[in-house]
Amino acid sequence: MNQVRLMQILRTPHISEKALRVADNQRQFVFKVMPNATKPEIKQAVELLFKVKVEQVQTVRVKGKQKNFGRIKGKRSDWKKAYVKLQEGFDINFRGSE
Repeated sequence: MNQVRLMQILRTPHISEKALRVADNQRQFVFKVMPNATKPEIKQAVELLFKVKVEQVQTVRVKGKQKNFGRIKGKRSDWKKAYVKLQEGFDINFRGSE
């Protein structure tokens, strides 16, 4: 796998109440990923960037909402998120050295 592509697959960690709940209860972390990323690519990217072992990857396509901007109708972009479950004994700390 091309390392340049693997470095581009993960966009940002997705932080929400649900994401924090699954991180605490099920060792799953949620990431915004490229729309054309595959599950094996996401697994390799997480293992490369965070030096952890991934047990399972689940992906979800999130449809963008219809929004009104004054009198102009618009639509937010569709995006893809990945739920990454880590093997026992591994963890990702996004806070750094707190």
